[in-house]
Amino acid sequence: MKYRKATEIFPDELLKEIQKYSSGELVYIPKATQRKSWGADSGALGYYHQRNNEIRNKFHQGHQSIEVLAGEYNLSADTLRKIIYR
Repeated sequence: MKYRKATEIFPDELLKEIQKYSSGELVYIPKATQRKSWGADSGALGYYHQRNNEIRNKFHQGHQSIEVLAGEYNLSADTLRKIIYR
């Protein structure tokens, strides 16, 4: 992140208005664009959503127990309980 002087960026009227709220302090101004959610670009979010749905379906249809699913998906029993009962 690069620091710049407010006098170089903001017009005088806006700078005076900002100084009413915060004078002599560092102020972070976030980007105007909204951040994407975790895993949105890489596809991880979709992968885990699909995997968790498969786990829930297998469990609720009675095909497999939590212990069997834990071995199949390499997850702990506690993690599977969180996925199933969520």
